[in-house]
Amino acid sequence: MNLSREELIRYSRQLSLKDFGIESQLKLKKSRVLVVGVGGLGCPALLYLSAAGIGNIGILDFDTVALHNLQRQVLYAEDDIGKPKALVAANHLQKRNSAVNFDSIQKKINHQTAKELISDYDIVLDCTDNFEARYAINDACVALDKPFVYGALFRFEGQVSLFNAKEATGKNGPTYRCLFPEQPPQETALSCEDAGILGFLPGIVGSMQAGEAIKWIIGLNGLSGKLFSIQARDYSVNVFEVERKESLWNENISTKFTLA
Repeated sequence: MNLSREELIRYSRQLSLKDFGIESQLKLKKSRVLVVGVGGLGCPALLYLSAAGIGNIGILDFDTVALHNLQRQVLYAEDDIGKPKALVAANHLQKRNSAVNFDSIQKKINHQTAKELISDYDIVLDCTDNFEARYAINDACVALDKPFVYGALFRFEGQVSLFNAKEATGKNGPTYRCLFPEQPPQETALSCEDAGILGFLPGIVGSMQAGEAIKWIIGLNGLSGKLFSIQARDYSVNVFEVERKESLWNENISTKFTLA
C-alpha cells in the first residue's frame, strides 16, 4: 500500500511532523476505526478522524437527526432533520475525503450485539450517552482484546481516557470497569435534555477522542491509565491516575454480558 500524490498533498502538514512521516500515514490508511454514537461527541471525532486519513471508518448509530441536535452535532444541517444519522454523517464526510471508506451501521449496540459490531475494527470510540452502551462496549473490547477511547460529558465537565490498550509491559491497561466496576441504574443517568450542555464542550472532548485514536494507531503514548477531565467554566484541567484492577481480569468476561 502506498500514498497517492493527492494524499501526499492532502496530509502534507502532518507528514512533515517529526516522529510522524509516511509510515504513520500508512498506518492510518490501513486502520479500521469504529465510532459508536454520532451525536455531540461523535460528530467532531468523525470530522478529525476522516480528515487525518483513517482508511476505514464505521459509523454506528440507530437514531435520526432532530432539530435540537443542531446546537452541538456539527455534521448535520436543517435539511437533514428526520434522516438517519449514520447515513447523513457518512454522506457529508465522504464529500470531505473521498479516499476514506465509510460503513454506515444503523443498529443499536448492547450486550447482545456489541461483540459482533466491534469485531472487525482495530479500535473503538465510545461516543455514546448511556450506561448500557458504555458497559457493552467495554466488555466486548475486553473479550476481543481491543482498545477503546472513552468520552463523557456532564454539564460543564468533559472526560477522556484510553481503555484496554496494550502497554509496554505487555499487559493491557485499565478498563472502564477498573474505574466504575458496576453499571448503575439507567434512571440515575441524566441526559443532555435533563442536565443541559454547551455545544462547544462536546467539540473539545470529541476532538480529543479522535486524537487518542490517532495516537494509538501510530504508536504514540496516550491516556492509557489516565483520566483527563476538563471544566468548561474556567478551562481547569485535571489528569487522574486509573489503576488496573487485577481482580476484574480474573473474572470470566462472559459473566458480564452475553457473547453474540
